[in-house]
Amino acid sequence: MSKSYVNKDILNMPKSGIRKFFDIASHMDDVVSLGVGEPDFETPWNIREAAISTLEKGRTSYTANQGLMELRSAICGYLSEKFNINYDPEKEIVCTVGASEGIDIAMKAITEIGDEILVVEPCFVSYKPCVTMAGGIPVVISTKMENDFRLQPEELEAKITPKTKALLISYPNNPTGAIMEREDLEKLVPIIIKHDLLVISDEIYAELTYGTKHVSIAEFPGMKERTIVLNGFSKAFAMTGWRLGYAAGPAEIIDNMNKIHQYIIMCAPTTSQYAGVEALTCENRDDFIEEMAEAYDIRRRLMVSEFNRMGLECFEPKGAFYVFPSIKSTGMTSEEFCEKLLMQEKVATVPGHAFGESGEGHIRCSYAYSVENIKWALSKIAMFVSSLK
Repeated sequence: MSKSYVNKDILNMPKSGIRKFFDIASHMDDVVSLGVGEPDFETPWNIREAAISTLEKGRTSYTANQGLMELRSAICGYLSEKFNINYDPEKEIVCTVGASEGIDIAMKAITEIGDEILVVEPCFVSYKPCVTMAGGIPVVISTKMENDFRLQPEELEAKITPKTKALLISYPNNPTGAIMEREDLEKLVPIIIKHDLLVISDEIYAELTYGTKHVSIAEFPGMKERTIVLNGFSKAFAMTGWRLGYAAGPAEIIDNMNKIHQYIIMCAPTTSQYAGVEALTCENRDDFIEEMAEAYDIRRRLMVSEFNRMGLECFEPKGAFYVFPSIKSTGMTSEEFCEKLLMQEKVATVPGHAFGESGEGHIRCSYAYSVENIKWALSKIAMFVSSLK
């Protein structure tokens, strides 16, 4: 062909920095990975059984575009009970193919060409590409380890311009494990309201916090009507492969998100939706979540302690299931460190710059693995760090 037929914005978009090292590792033997952001727990049996039952009963047709009313009502009950936010299941909820679709259609529903969307980094790899694909301009706010990677009000204020339409935040955070507590969010609210901004709040790790309870920014006065809350079943219920998420927000925005959703998706997987109803309404819902969070907490403390012991400074994450140690003391870039660690010790981690420039000088390590695997990987990393001295 004499010319490229690919959209130039897509052509110039980098591939996921997470995948690069796993693609290399997939061709190597005996690699221990700390890279995958996926629970190592199985979906609880009662949820799987509910899904099997619907298949046996032949409930395999399309649902309403927004999702089963039974599921939307369960989501509203859950959000009210857990986070003190009340939504109308008829108009303010849309069920999506994972929270990832929610990010995409939220951006497409609110963004016009040239709009600036503030993106807090380090952040999940899809955020900036989703802004770009919607025709917007991602404007990065870099957070710092000395502030525990929490967004500071002065950092937010400094990035707002007349073109700013929305702020995209994700707490508990991937990759850092940072959280925003009530007093942190309270300082942001007046700025957001003063500048009449929308907020897209990705709260997929809301159930995984340690020593404190998650607070949604939508809970504050004046914020529910300007916030799109994104969440799903992947992390809290170990349902990554079920691809089920949801968005909650103002009726007008949800209606237009649903327009996009109905044209490109139709509806979230029917079997997954029935499984989601069981997940949110079963008697043992919180027992499973608490058991999983307790196991993660043990692993979290182990990893923080060991990274600090080996000289890789690691702040204590209070959410999600990642640690984000600094490797600046080695004099290497994040990519150099991860590549040499993989080749020399066969341990796969993710370079911090994959999550934005402010992630440079760090690596992301997941503790969604058994204690045995974590201890083995940490011993290998310690050997590698020692060899650099």
